[in-house]
Amino acid sequence: MAKTKTKSQTKHKDILHSANATLVKSTPKKPKKSIEDLLTEAAILLEQSQADLALPLAEEALRRLERDGGPSRDIDELLQRAAEGQPTLPAALILDADIQLAVGDVDAARANFLRATHIDPEGALISAEPWLWLAQLCEEGGQKSIGYFEKATEVLRNEIEVLEDAEGIVAAHNQGILDEKKAKLAEALCGMAEVYMTDLSWEADAEARCERFVTEAVAVCPDRLSAGVLQTLASVRISQERVEDARQALRRSIEIWKDLPEDVEDDARPDFATRVSLSRLLMEVEAEPEAMTVLEGLIRQDDQSVECWYLGGWCQVLMSEKNGSDAEGQAKSREQAHIWLHNCLRLYRVQDYEDERLRDHALELVRQLNSALAIEDQMDDDDAWEDEDDPEGEDDDLEVEENRVESDRDEDVEMT
Repeated sequence: MAKTKTKSQTKHKDILHSANATLVKSTPKKPKKSIEDLLTEAAILLEQSQADLALPLAEEALRRLERDGGPSRDIDELLQRAAEGQPTLPAALILDADIQLAVGDVDAARANFLRATHIDPEGALISAEPWLWLAQLCEEGGQKSIGYFEKATEVLRNEIEVLEDAEGIVAAHNQGILDEKKAKLAEALCGMAEVYMTDLSWEADAEARCERFVTEAVAVCPDRLSAGVLQTLASVRISQERVEDARQALRRSIEIWKDLPEDVEDDARPDFATRVSLSRLLMEVEAEPEAMTVLEGLIRQDDQSVECWYLGGWCQVLMSEKNGSDAEGQAKSREQAHIWLHNCLRLYRVQDYEDERLRDHALELVRQLNSALAIEDQMDDDDAWEDEDDPEGEDDDLEVEENRVESDRDEDVEMT
């Protein structure tokens, strides 16, 4: 006969069960963040240059939006959701693509931009931004890039027309947005001009198209935001061998932002990379003093830029070779060039920089400067060529580099 439970045993078991149940309930679940909160936090982290932390938040928001059937919603419903302040899949895809770009995953970013444009083909929610990025990220280039740029210009023209039709207080409120859209349109037109100066330069109407694009870009862009547009205009003028016109366009570009305080962010000042390109263009049109002013500002902003130290050294060499320079001025320019180039080579080694053409040219310039200044080459002992992980240095490195440069001395050295 099977044993039966006593009353005291049953009571004891119930007490244990009750205690366990209480323990489980005493650790409440952490409330799940809303999709809105995930996207907001991800955007803030991206702004703070913490893309690695932003990515999982954006990915989680995307998964939840897709699970809710985001892709199947028509554009009217998406617009209604956006008007109500609710998150939409196209906007989340754009944010995720921006984060993917920041972490270096170009393929993932491209895929997200494409998905967003398929869901919102007229840019009602996403504007022209994804098409502008797709034009730049397009591996085929050429006409494929032009197609993306053309779609971006179509979206922007429609938005500008709507904003310009607004009246009174609304128009005044939207003026900043209108200027931003016009600047974006000018950016797209300049991008198209650059494609026709490079990938499609062989086409019969390439020059005419470049001229049309940059002319419209200059006309449509607000003056205070037109520094980059004027640089593109200068590039076109250089390709047309209209050097003086290019020089004037570049000086107009600098005038727009040169007096802005360096510690104040302002949309009128081009970004770092654009100003590096500006310095190169100024050197190309023999406006070396202006180029040095730009480069000095860039070094104050980032004194670890190998390219800027290199360009500054080269620019000083060009200044020392100018006809009519007095002997004292030439010597000073050469001494300054020596300093800039030594800094360039030191950072090149420390950062394990990969542009060998830049290094070779910098070494050749240093060799020429040593000869002109009648000083013994001390770079073998210079800390520029000591490996930080090897305190004994590698004294033979520079000698090997210079021997190789010497063997190539008859070759033309072009701007890298």
